[in-house]
Amino acid sequence: MKLIDQNTKKIMEECKSRAQDAGLNFQSETLEYIVTNQDLIELSPKGMIPTLYDYWVNDVEVLKGKGQYKLYPHNPYETVINSRPAISYYNDNNPDWLNIMIFYHVLGHVDFFQNNIFFEHTWNDDFVGQALAEKRLIATLRSNHGRWVDYIIEFCRGIDNLSGYFSDLSHQNFPANMELSSKLNYYFEDFLQSEVKVSTGEVYSEVKRYNDIFDKNPDLAESLFFSGIKSKYPEFDSKYEKSQKIDKQRPIDILEFIRDNSPYLNRDENEWMKAIMNIVRSTSVYFAPQIRTKTINEGWASYWHDELFMKDDRIKGHESEYAVINAKVTSISRIGYNPYAIGLRLFQHIEQSANRGKLKYNYQLIKDSEQRENYDLQTNSGKKVLFEIRKNFTDFMLINTFVDQEFVDEYDLFVVGKRLNKSRGTYEYYVKSRKAADYKQMLIDNMYHPPIISVVQDKTNDKTLYLRHAFEGKQLYKPYIADTLLGIEYLWTGGMYEGSVILETTDIYKKTEDADLDDKFEFRPVVYTMKNKKLSKRNL
Repeated sequence: MKLIDQNTKKIMEECKSRAQDAGLNFQSETLEYIVTNQDLIELSPKGMIPTLYDYWVNDVEVLKGKGQYKLYPHNPYETVINSRPAISYYNDNNPDWLNIMIFYHVLGHVDFFQNNIFFEHTWNDDFVGQALAEKRLIATLRSNHGRWVDYIIEFCRGIDNLSGYFSDLSHQNFPANMELSSKLNYYFEDFLQSEVKVSTGEVYSEVKRYNDIFDKNPDLAESLFFSGIKSKYPEFDSKYEKSQKIDKQRPIDILEFIRDNSPYLNRDENEWMKAIMNIVRSTSVYFAPQIRTKTINEGWASYWHDELFMKDDRIKGHESEYAVINAKVTSISRIGYNPYAIGLRLFQHIEQSANRGKLKYNYQLIKDSEQRENYDLQTNSGKKVLFEIRKNFTDFMLINTFVDQEFVDEYDLFVVGKRLNKSRGTYEYYVKSRKAADYKQMLIDNMYHPPIISVVQDKTNDKTLYLRHAFEGKQLYKPYIADTLLGIEYLWTGGMYEGSVILETTDIYKKTEDADLDDKFEFRPVVYTMKNKKLSKRNL
């Protein structure tokens, strides 16, 4: 792996200038490396972070990658990581025109990383440098504690998908001067909405009343505001005082809770395990937004590589080659799901709709198909809308907002079903639905959605860790339950025989085959208990 030569760097600097002129916003410093396929096989298990800590599972993935490459030799399309500066990789046998196309795609990703608010907690971090320091720390711990380091890494990685990314994000860089007092917080968030249950409009009116008072007299705003509350809500003071006796802590995830409260980890000789937990958790939180923005991120990058490269004079003579590669990357999969394709077409659809004013409320009220077809306010606001979406949306928000019947019809999209042809003894695929609602649900079902599992603190003590799964229509993946709870048991009790981990969840059972489709499954609340390395289950 080596840095690109000066000629290629000059080409890419020109790409940066053109991308910034088109409206993309990113830090000018970037690093580009020339790599072989062997390099990429070794980097892939580490999330393309060359300095990430060593772990035995990564070695297994490297061996698997080598086997796959021997069977199906291929060059990766593009690879970029969200670091400071941003790092991207290019195959050693790429021609210049292909590197230009790839770099435009990379710049789309970099712009997304550095402007989408769900990446806000990564904007000020040098993750590559941080990862190197953590790698060295783990190497030191291995020299002192041997294979137990890998056990702790494995136990932590078994639950790193439960890290509290959203709770962390909501507190990231929150301005101290925006913090309301506990009394105001209780009034607006709890009292009005939960106790009195006033309308949303009345809540907004009260917020406006407070802001008006604050603008005139910020020092006495709170006392002046509450002076009129006692006559309207005489019970407010007593309810507020009662609420303050209840300990309201910030929601914390399982990794955090175990790290801070485990009787076993709180022993002086086990402090080193907490360092590993912090490394695994921080890595998980760092990558969390990328998992939740796969479609919108790839769609944004694909949109810009097409937009910029098609207008670049350096495409001349390579139009047909570009068309072939671009089609391979962004063609719609009739069976399966291609995030590049759906993301790109959603951005193109949104831009066209915004340019014609179709995103306005008045357009949504039109029922006549001919009027909808000919509707055009010529607003030319498409690019502005796209940049707002890039800033504020995730995959779910993008798909849930903009996948409608017009989008599905425009690109001839449909949901594919699979059934057994008993006469031929083969499976056959068929068009199951062309409805936007069904296609949208299919896309949502393909998105990353980890389970919500929380600690039940009033049922947890030094010997027992009680967990509860918020059932959302999908049961936990049963083959993982035993090993995951085994790791949690060790982290909580250190393998002491009197300790246990309890998980409350819901299992789905299939009824008899002749049951009606709507009544084919039943949901049973169950409790799994891991004690003495043995798993048991009982129905609630």
